[in-house]
Amino acid sequence: MDLRRIEAFTLDASFKAYPHRAPPCAVGDIGARGWNVMRGDLPFPVAMLKETALAHNLAWMANFTRSTGVLLAPHGKTTMAPQLFARQLEAGAWGITLATMQQASLAVALGLRRVIIANQLVGREDIAQARELIATVPDLELHVLVDSLAGVALLEALAAPRHGEPPFNVLLEMGRPGGRTGCRSLDDAMRVARAIAANPAVRLSGVECFEGLDMSGDDDADRTMVVGWIDAVHSVARRCDAEKLYGTPDVTLSAGGSAVFDLVARSLPLALSRPVRTILRSGCYLTHDSGMYTRFARTMRARNGPAWREDEGLKPALEIWTHVQSRPEPGLVILAFGKRDASFDIDLPAPLARMRDGVPRVTLDSSFRIVKLNDQHAYMEVPADADVRVGDLVGCGISHPCTTFDKWRWMPVVDDGYAVTGAVLTFF
Repeated sequence: MDLRRIEAFTLDASFKAYPHRAPPCAVGDIGARGWNVMRGDLPFPVAMLKETALAHNLAWMANFTRSTGVLLAPHGKTTMAPQLFARQLEAGAWGITLATMQQASLAVALGLRRVIIANQLVGREDIAQARELIATVPDLELHVLVDSLAGVALLEALAAPRHGEPPFNVLLEMGRPGGRTGCRSLDDAMRVARAIAANPAVRLSGVECFEGLDMSGDDDADRTMVVGWIDAVHSVARRCDAEKLYGTPDVTLSAGGSAVFDLVARSLPLALSRPVRTILRSGCYLTHDSGMYTRFARTMRARNGPAWREDEGLKPALEIWTHVQSRPEPGLVILAFGKRDASFDIDLPAPLARMRDGVPRVTLDSSFRIVKLNDQHAYMEVPADADVRVGDLVGCGISHPCTTFDKWRWMPVVDDGYAVTGAVLTFF
């Protein structure tokens, strides 16, 4: 990917967490400024990415996919940071998954050439843009999802190939009753698959699902859930193969989600009459978290035997640091960040550590809890005798990184001593 436009982009004090009195600076030059977060060179709150953990997670997932023989198209909507997309591709990712045409258009303009849009395209402008990309970027491999005859009809009406242009690659999406999108039964799926095969505007490139909303953290329940999902995908994939409905040289089987990807990677691969590629779309591995995915990782390690239990596993790479603004009661501390800054859709942020005047960090245990967020304030319960003062810095981990990234237009990258070594831009 060509990141020169991003590296040349100028940051200034209009961006949250950029130093108030510092002159504007290009993204690519941020690491040369000599800033350190714990020295107070950046205003708080500040969300940051820890370079050591990022590098570890990239290498860990690359090793996992190699060992299981699956490909990876991580979901880019997790970070919407093309600089991080590039690192994922450099670490071996097959391509990038995206959720909207805005996201896909940006990434393709920067050089991405393998894209899964994990969504149904039904709007006129979105379909027209996808057709434009397919027509004007000759080496682009783009897949979209379809789960209905109506969806196939829309693609036919709005995106019929012109002048020898290739048809849309479509992945047939499997769903579950009461769930989100996706065909609810084998019969429904086969009706859609046959309609795709009969339509010159589209061609069936594979079958996919998104199991991420069904995970529970209970090992037995998650195994049963994955078996159900994969059985549905396999049944449709085999039927489509038997009826010769695929329109691409190889078949793509794909699943999303970051909580039980170990189960999916080992059960999704399938032999058919033509080559099959298995693509995971897990995105949150890159930064991991200090909440939901940490809990799922513990279950993952437990079910995968001694080698996994001895492995370091994925590491949280995203932290938010801020000041203690007030201690109005012995057991209550008010921190200067809130819903505008941190994820709160799964769990509230988790206090990790306290720093004062640059001295070594003090780890905070589970007796320190954030119990409520306002737009710009966090309520942290603490022991009445806790050594926490106004002006201290408190660092928090987050749960579900997706909805923290979309609150920041840029994030510094820091080393283990919190020296700023670089910066990433987001494009939500």
